[in-house]
Amino acid sequence: MPVAPANPAPDKRRWLGLVVISIAVALIIVDSTIVNVAIPSVVDELDITSTQVQWVQESYTLVFASLLLVFGTLADRFGRRRMLLIGVSLFALSSVAAALAANGELLIASRVVQGLGGAMILPATLSLLNASFTGRERGIAFAVWGSTIGGMAAVGPLLGGWLTTDFSWRWAFGINLPLGILIVVGALLVVRESRADELRRIDLVGAALSVVLFTSLVFGLIEGRSYGWWATDRGAPDFWTLDVSPIPFAFALAAVALVAFIAWGVHRERRGLPTMIAFPLFRLASFRNGNIAALIVSLGEFGIILSLPLWLQNVLGYDALQTGFLLLALAGGSFVASGFAGASSGRVSPVWVVRAGILAEIVGLVIVALVIAVDTPWWQTAIGLLVYGFGVGLATAQLTGVVLADVPVARSGQASGTQSTSRQVGSALGIAILGTVLFTSLATQLDDRLPEQLTGDVRQQVIDVVVDSAGSAIPGLEERSPEAADAARAAFSEATRASAFTAAGFLALGLLATLSLGGSPAAGRRRPTPEGTPASSAP
Repeated sequence: MPVAPANPAPDKRRWLGLVVISIAVALIIVDSTIVNVAIPSVVDELDITSTQVQWVQESYTLVFASLLLVFGTLADRFGRRRMLLIGVSLFALSSVAAALAANGELLIASRVVQGLGGAMILPATLSLLNASFTGRERGIAFAVWGSTIGGMAAVGPLLGGWLTTDFSWRWAFGINLPLGILIVVGALLVVRESRADELRRIDLVGAALSVVLFTSLVFGLIEGRSYGWWATDRGAPDFWTLDVSPIPFAFALAAVALVAFIAWGVHRERRGLPTMIAFPLFRLASFRNGNIAALIVSLGEFGIILSLPLWLQNVLGYDALQTGFLLLALAGGSFVASGFAGASSGRVSPVWVVRAGILAEIVGLVIVALVIAVDTPWWQTAIGLLVYGFGVGLATAQLTGVVLADVPVARSGQASGTQSTSRQVGSALGIAILGTVLFTSLATQLDDRLPEQLTGDVRQQVIDVVVDSAGSAIPGLEERSPEAADAARAAFSEATRASAFTAAGFLALGLLATLSLGGSPAAGRRRPTPEGTPASSAP
């Protein structure tokens, strides 16, 4: 009996949908990396402080991380494509607001709304892939998705450098509007709607507790050096009247919120009610251990991108475009890694690919840290970034597939939201911690290196202006005191080195965390049955 030919239309539509979904992921990743290159220009035009520099990054990442779980669940309930369309539209409109911002406060507010849109986009893309592809095709789709993140994390600085240098930093945000329109049109044409068969109510209390947890934790990490880690030795918010800094209270609130979030989730789970995190999924070793590894790895992966552009422009004197070209080495490594990951699919365990990627990231960061100086040749930094980018491409492309390997399709939105939250929380903590390491080390190093004749208030004023400007005051300092400017360049280089070594340390912990993941060749190539029982998938 002849076999009826398969209809090629669904396959074509599905792969075109993958292209649109990848562009949507590129939108939010490019935006988050474009800002790093544009920051020095933003500092000059809007006169924002180093704390505001961190908040321009963190306001986006914090909201992003806090709401991924919420929107992952909402996407399952109301439609994943619908959530993607709403998120892209909101992201594009808030990008226009950021481009038109007249001061630091408005820019940060626009970034908050961007984070809201990004939180709608990312889990929707993952769950659409999880629902649309099976077997080996799913592995390829996840590899494309992950490689897009790795590649765009480096292409973003190049695009941002060109826009900032030849036009204005405002176009680094304005470019998102035409991209958003392209994604919306493409999604309507080739991405099919999907939603969970079982409609679940939203855990509003759990959502509120997760927002409180992430907000208070990142607030404490960023503002600790400004308000004091215990005593209010450097001032406090206008509303604060206690002698003790608000930072310990922020950390205490985060701890209470974490305990309450877990207790509330377990309570609802026992009653058969929906929860923000699918606690039963943590019984799957791949999901549980993969999320732990993803969080730790993300602490080191993206935090270093905050300090490098500042060092390149304020110490080595690069402009934004030159900075973007140098960071393109990271993209080159990532694209090479994507080809390697595709060629090794089905032959090498995804877990071993992840481990190899993290190890390459560590080696790359150590190279960067060792060559950092006030006169580092560009090619030395490029070598480290190339190795680092290769590692990012390997680890990012495969870790997602490992985490979601055994997750039932019906829970894919919630699972992808959890996985994305782990990575974004790690990224947010990485930016906060490495930013604190950078600026705290800068203040200490500069105090040690400034000429002895600078004393008292004058000495502290120089330290404050260099730190608060995130290094952008160094060129201006040259005119008044070349010796002090030299000290500032050396101090910023040492601080950047400390930040790079700290990132490498986090990645080393992430590498250790992957030892708890299975390493069999079949790992990451299994697909759950509709009931959620893992079963081998045909290649």
